[in-house]
Amino acid sequence: IVGLLVGAWLVAAVAIIWTGLTMRQKARLSLRQTSRLSRLLETAPAVPLVVRSDGKLESSEKLARLLGASNSLNQLIDMSSLLRNASEWNELERNVREAQRSGKSFQQTIALNGSDKRFLVRGNLADRQIYPNGGALLWFFDLSDSARENELLSEQYQTARSAFEALAGLIEAAPIPMWHRGRDFHLTFVNKAYVDAVGAESGDAVIEQGIELIEPVNGETAMSHAAKAINAGEAVERTVSTTVAQQRRQVRAFDIPLGKIGVAGIAIDVQELIDARADFRRLANAQRELLDKMTASVAQFGPDHTLTFANLPFQRTFELREDWIASRPEFARVLDRMRENNKLPEVRDFPLWRSEKENWFVSAAPVEDNWLLPTGMHLRLLVQPTPDGGMWLIFEDRTEQAQLASARDTLLRVRTATFDNLFEAIAVFAGDGKLSIWNRRFAENWGLNEEVLARHPRFDDLLSTLAERLKKASQISILRELLQMTIANREPRRSKLEFATGHVFELSTVPLPDGNALLTMFDVTDSVQIEQALRERNTALAEADSVKGRFLANMSYEFRTPLTSISGFADLLKQGIAGELTPQAIEYVDAIAKSADRLSQQINTVLDFSQSDAGALPLSHKPVEIAALVQTVADSQMQAALEDGASIVVDIKPNVGAISGDSKRLEQALNHIITNAVTHGGADKRITIHASGDRSKAVIMVSDNGQGMSVSEQAAALDGFDKNGKDAKGLGLPLARQLVEAHGGRLTLESSPGKGTRVSLHLPRNSVAQK
Repeated sequence: IVGLLVGAWLVAAVAIIWTGLTMRQKARLSLRQTSRLSRLLETAPAVPLVVRSDGKLESSEKLARLLGASNSLNQLIDMSSLLRNASEWNELERNVREAQRSGKSFQQTIALNGSDKRFLVRGNLADRQIYPNGGALLWFFDLSDSARENELLSEQYQTARSAFEALAGLIEAAPIPMWHRGRDFHLTFVNKAYVDAVGAESGDAVIEQGIELIEPVNGETAMSHAAKAINAGEAVERTVSTTVAQQRRQVRAFDIPLGKIGVAGIAIDVQELIDARADFRRLANAQRELLDKMTASVAQFGPDHTLTFANLPFQRTFELREDWIASRPEFARVLDRMRENNKLPEVRDFPLWRSEKENWFVSAAPVEDNWLLPTGMHLRLLVQPTPDGGMWLIFEDRTEQAQLASARDTLLRVRTATFDNLFEAIAVFAGDGKLSIWNRRFAENWGLNEEVLARHPRFDDLLSTLAERLKKASQISILRELLQMTIANREPRRSKLEFATGHVFELSTVPLPDGNALLTMFDVTDSVQIEQALRERNTALAEADSVKGRFLANMSYEFRTPLTSISGFADLLKQGIAGELTPQAIEYVDAIAKSADRLSQQINTVLDFSQSDAGALPLSHKPVEIAALVQTVADSQMQAALEDGASIVVDIKPNVGAISGDSKRLEQALNHIITNAVTHGGADKRITIHASGDRSKAVIMVSDNGQGMSVSEQAAALDGFDKNGKDAKGLGLPLARQLVEAHGGRLTLESSPGKGTRVSLHLPRNSVAQK
């Protein structure tokens, strides 16, 4: 039993020792593992932070250093001062509480206050076995370097994107067609100018349909030229004819290889350049044709000092053959040939003179010279260097001018003698006001001696002397204003001056082409006296016409009173007030009434005619429909015409329209014309009223088939009196003419014996009443 106990004790002791050794070994392993895990946490890119349910924090010193805390973090609220934005702190606190309550994971980016550091915080619920009361485990990832790199990449991306958008916008807005082809040489992009050039709806339609701007030439397509550019590794250029915006144009096309991204294309319209070159050639040919037709001798030398062109006058003047000029001789040889033909001035040292003329090619400004040839010819030479190193020689033949200059003195003497024998007084004042030319009568009219005039005084200095000759000295200002206005404004002026002797002179100033002013004085004393007499006579006639008008108006009034009584009594007799009348008496009463009405109308016509002739006839201006006007007058005249055995036919066109005028006066005018046609028409009288118009006027024509009138009778009918002063056709037609003219229109009369008469009223659309 003792042995068993000792053995059991020994076994137990060995087991205990073995267990102790095993536990110590496990502890050592756990410590080593814990040390490794701590080291891993220290070197890990993320730092943990545990937020317990009571708000206490469990974290390492590393997190405090990363966050820039002055001491260890104990509570969650300690982090509020470390964050840059309060909104980030509020969001972090809300996310932590949410994770503690519901176990919801979250992810948030925070930025530190006063630093450019940024952290990514990932949080979730901590292990419940370790933190059974609900802690939150937060992992902090330092994103500072990544954020800076992302910001740099973002800036670079935005810069590249802006540059790409600007480039794309520039290409899209470019006025020339541009395109891009992929490695398969199919179109991948075209700009708006390309779309407009091919007349497509959009760029996508161009790409989908493969619409090519450049047409195939000799079997080579646009894609084949793009392939050549890729193979050659350089841009391929060609000038082709193609259709651009439905017009045939010459374009210069470029295919530019872009490496692996394909081929770019550009098409530049060179039609204007080609046209300009053609125009330049035509201009050069036209210029040479024009130079051949000029009287001046012209020669052109190129930059190599050779003769490139000489017009026909140059060839004739210097006796040069055309085939020799075609050989393009040098400038020195041309001078030699001109000397051989005796067409150069005589000089003592010709080689030195010729070498001096070579400097004309390098002259900075044009050179002028005069040549007197041994043949007696006078030439004016203009040397015009050209920018390319050549020059133009222009010779003007002044031989005739030299000959004319010799006759200048003779002409001046003839002019002086001519001026001195004119009836008018003439003087010419220069632009500075000085007297330059005068004749003898000018000096006599103003009482000036030749010594004063010979000094060519200014007209301001002469005014005081000239004022003594006038009836009113103050009127000398008229002469001053005439000369000043003519010299300054270059306008002719006219006025009159009365001298103390009673003579009246008409002054006229005329600007001369050379800037001077011509003053002429003409004695109009007799004309002024005659004009005064005519004015007095005209005043007397006007007064007589006024008396006539007042007489007619008074007589018209005096006639109307008894006529009214006659018409009234005739109506009473016809109604049987004075007893029953016999049929013959009734007929007499009707005749009396008609005669009274006709006399009343004549009196009204005379009164209106006198008022119209005096310009006192009142007119109103309102819209007047011509069709309604014509129809109204025709209807009013229809019964009277039928009683007189006449018929009236009305023809109104739709375009007759309306005018602005006085409808009452226009009806009166048309009534007079129709009445005249009915009264003076022939047998089976037929009156036609035709109305039409256009945009500017309306025309009413009244024609009849009467006996017509001769030219003298027509004039008498329009005036109201024949050549003997007797009444011809009454005052109806003259009054109608005045009424039409008062509306700004005109009345025409067309007639011939035996062929009837036609009266036309031309009324403007926008008429203004005038005399």
